[in-house]
Amino acid sequence: MEISLQDLPEEPPLPVGYRLVPWSAEILKRHAEVKFQSFRFEVDANVFPCLGDAEGCFRLMREISMRDGFLPAATWMVEFDDPQMGDWRPVATIQGVRDREGNGSIQNLGVIPGFRGMGIGAVLLLRALHGFRDHEMPKASLEVTSQNLGAIRLYQRLGFRIASTVYKAVEMGAVQTTTQA
Repeated sequence: MEISLQDLPEEPPLPVGYRLVPWSAEILKRHAEVKFQSFRFEVDANVFPCLGDAEGCFRLMREISMRDGFLPAATWMVEFDDPQMGDWRPVATIQGVRDREGNGSIQNLGVIPGFRGMGIGAVLLLRALHGFRDHEMPKASLEVTSQNLGAIRLYQRLGFRIASTVYKAVEMGAVQTTTQA
């Protein structure tokens, strides 16, 4: 799916008790942990097996952060002030890179189950898209599995459109994804 970055909606506020945390290499492992907790039981982990493995998520996060086009301004984490833990708990992550054509590319947007449906994903996605736009990128893209209806609704509500459809073979059969052309 893709979106023009020209007329983005304003970023909504996070719910009370949540905060945005900008990228830093010191929190790479925390991003990887959130990625694993977000994807391990989802169909995405069948399409991309590294998402179903904690070490795989760490390697993936490290690889994303070392890419030439890695964009810290499009890479964020959301934390929740957890009164039971008495500390801030990471609950959502997004990573962005500049692709070969000079556009933004969302690598992963993950929200841990139990924290979904609160608008956290929309805030993260818009923060990343604004980061791409601030770096003068004209558009952004992402891939999403066709079975992830909640994510597709979010992306379409924010202005993404389907650019192309790709079928990827996995052990349980073909999984349809929408992606940039």
